[in-house]
Amino acid sequence: MLDQIGADIYKSWTDDQRRDEIARLVAGYRAGLPIKILFQMASAIAGSPDSAREHLAALIPAEERHRMVGKEKGEAQSLAASFLM
Repeated sequence: MLDQIGADIYKSWTDDQRRDEIARLVAGYRAGLPIKILFQMASAIAGSPDSAREHLAALIPAEERHRMVGKEKGEAQSLAASFLM
């Protein structure tokens, strides 16, 4: 249920609105938001994990994405790699 918060609203947004909101999440991650929340919310806003990956790739430089993955351990690292690589 929590993973569906706002899903109906996000469906009505334009791609630019989604990108702007995901950019805010990226800024939140840089300020301390847990990476799992970044991925969950980005997926909900984008409409799918694949769309979230595209937005994240456009918003986060490759070098930073590599650092983000390297910073994580275990299952979190696998999740980060699946979204960022």
